[in-house]
Amino acid sequence: MNLSTWNLFLAQAAATQQDPKAQMISTLGMFAIMGVMFYFVLIRPQQKRAKQLAAMIKAIKKGDKIVTSSGLIGVVLAVKDNTIVIRSDESKLEILKSTVGEITASGSEASQS
Repeated sequence: MNLSTWNLFLAQAAATQQDPKAQMISTLGMFAIMGVMFYFVLIRPQQKRAKQLAAMIKAIKKGDKIVTSSGLIGVVLAVKDNTIVIRSDESKLEILKSTVGEITASGSEASQS
């Protein structure tokens, strides 16, 4: 290989290499985009669901028909600080408020049916 061929090879190699700073900025940009997507796809909906659940638990009142996260269905008899007393068929149970999964009927709707 003569000197002019070697110089031509080095010039072509230098022309095809990217700037390391531009490559780093591009990589950081991709990580930022992935972080934003991760937030909007996973974190934000979970926070929204947690706020809705907290508001629902605060709104529980006597006479509401509820379903617990374990699948127990009952009517609220009393609401205490951290617990709820429910009637499920012939049983009277005291459960934690955090175990409530959903309110299927409010107190006024449950008394009408």
